[in-house]
Amino acid sequence: MREERWVTYGAWVVLVLILTLQLFPIAWMVNTSLMTQLEAATGSLLPKTPRWENYLDIWRVLPFFHYLKNSLLVCSLTTLFALGIATLAGYALARFRFPGAELFGGSVLLTQVIPGILFLIPIYIMYIAFQNWVRQALGLEIRLVGTYPGLILTYTAFFVPISIWILRGFFASIPKELEEAALVDGATPFQAFRQVILPLALPGIAATAVYIFLTAWDELLFAQILTNEATATIPVGIRNFVGNYQNRYDLVMAAATVATLPVLVLFFLVQRWLIQGLTAGAVKG
Repeated sequence: MREERWVTYGAWVVLVLILTLQLFPIAWMVNTSLMTQLEAATGSLLPKTPRWENYLDIWRVLPFFHYLKNSLLVCSLTTLFALGIATLAGYALARFRFPGAELFGGSVLLTQVIPGILFLIPIYIMYIAFQNWVRQALGLEIRLVGTYPGLILTYTAFFVPISIWILRGFFASIPKELEEAALVDGATPFQAFRQVILPLALPGIAATAVYIFLTAWDELLFAQILTNEATATIPVGIRNFVGNYQNRYDLVMAAATVATLPVLVLFFLVQRWLIQGLTAGAVKG
């Protein structure tokens, strides 16, 4: 009994340490967001007087609402496109056996071990070359750099592989007999997929959608290169609080706090589905 008690205490200590490490950056962000410009720049530990005006200044100093709108647009469309492709591909890998299926499934997972930064320059050069070719060959002005489509296309390409892998595992965990019973009752394969499989797969689909949206929401590297002032997302926009003849670290933290709230609310609303979907996708592939 004594050994079990010490094991329990040790587990609680480890848990508290992990939670402290996870929550400390968030607490520091909120704390700094209430400081003055001087306090934030000099590294003060606590604000003398909380400056709530910072949360109003972020909308006045920069077009923060514009950045918020851009992020919502890009992340929503990315989630829609990536989820649509991954749902169909994940279902096909889970249900059908065709030459190269295992190789394709392994290749999908293998793409996740390649650092995304390796694709940055090739994608940028490819987009510029495509724009020039379309202009010269077709006489059309189709831009991928500095526009929404270019960033959405890039995000979709990056999130589809891992989304396929998650959904493949989830579809594989659904008994095939349910689908076969629907076919026996006269349903077409597509009707069985839409009316039987999709409703059962909603937790996994919702979990994957949240993963895509949250990851796209926080992405900075590609957004910094592939957007301009008109299409900049929140991670790109809040960097303008530092530099350009100003160093408003207090406003950076205030903007980061506000940007965290929508995704935080979204996560708490669907956390049950997120855990269920990721667990099912990891157990059976």
